[in-house]
Amino acid sequence: MKKALLVVSSLLVLSVAACGPQEMDHLEELTLESAESALTTQNCSQLTASSVIASGHDGNVPANTFDDRLDTRWSNFGKGSWIDYDLGSLKTLSAVSVAWYQGNTRANTFVISTSPDGYSYTQVYSGQSSGTTTAAETYSFTAHTARRVRIIVNGSTVNGSTVDDWASIVEARACASASTSTPTGSGVVWRGDFETGNYSQWSSAQIVSADRMMAVTSPVREGRYAMKVTVRQGDDPISSSGNRNELVRITREPVGSEYYYKWSTMFATDFPSASTWQLFLQWHHEGSSGSPPVELFVYGEELRMNIRSTTVWRAPLVRGAWQDFVLRVKWSPDPSVGFVELYHNGKLVLPRRYAATQFSGYLNYLKMGLYRNESIAKTGVLYHDGFIMTKNASDVLP
Repeated sequence: MKKALLVVSSLLVLSVAACGPQEMDHLEELTLESAESALTTQNCSQLTASSVIASGHDGNVPANTFDDRLDTRWSNFGKGSWIDYDLGSLKTLSAVSVAWYQGNTRANTFVISTSPDGYSYTQVYSGQSSGTTTAAETYSFTAHTARRVRIIVNGSTVNGSTVDDWASIVEARACASASTSTPTGSGVVWRGDFETGNYSQWSSAQIVSADRMMAVTSPVREGRYAMKVTVRQGDDPISSSGNRNELVRITREPVGSEYYYKWSTMFATDFPSASTWQLFLQWHHEGSSGSPPVELFVYGEELRMNIRSTTVWRAPLVRGAWQDFVLRVKWSPDPSVGFVELYHNGKLVLPRRYAATQFSGYLNYLKMGLYRNESIAKTGVLYHDGFIMTKNASDVLP
């Protein structure tokens, strides 16, 4: 069984600056090549390999296949070339995701085998890639326990005819069994719920150090993990304005698309009160600095949501308790077409509000964490959990 993944298939360079409600920012660059959205699949949580080996390489080394870039690859000449991933311990596996080099012109014949110990291998899948896409494809098999995953490439056809004995893989991931992860509704297109025990579901992280963005088992809103976010004065991982530690997801929702987003946030009991902005979630536009089209933030003792710098919702800030959000958005630069609806703690607090949710000519990307005015001296701590993006209200609303 094959399932197409959500991908970014072009190799363009975006400028993705994120700014506070009243601030301008310097440009920062984030390449689509670094977007791990190319390896996100429904009903499957990615597993992080601890190391990788291969039968050989031509200078394009095996480690390139899990560097979160779409402009690097592993390559080796010869039928039977293999690449082998060590997951660090026994894991329950049900699939492998592969983005093939020049996968839109080459149909690769391959075999997937797994091993509990690196000595005894069992074939779990054999087949051929579609040859129609540079996007990652997922190859599913019966769930079982293993530690190592080996992909053996037995040649490819080029443009449907010529046999090519090169093995070339851009990115690859083993996937956990769906039975061990949070169930995915029929409309869910992506989860960023941290049930991997890290932030590997996200495209990238903008953090100054690992202690600023940590998966924790308490407090949690659902499942096994939540993400603890800490920002100290001076935290500036991208040499831009403000202080931040944030996760990035290259969502790039098309013009005219409509999605529901569900997540939970808890502000620590000592979360600072400041008469300035502290963003905890934003959809920023590509290619420009300035305030994002959609942003949720703390200002003083209030939670607020801005659309194009206009406040459309506010509520008292509550510390030490989970705040549940469901946001429905119709993405459009046309204010007569685009709209937002917001549910807070199970109640509709913002009925449909028409507004331009995109800037003309630009798609958006998601950022979650904490980004605040650099004048705030006190350390800020909050927790995020359970983020999902779906097309169906039934996946996020009672």
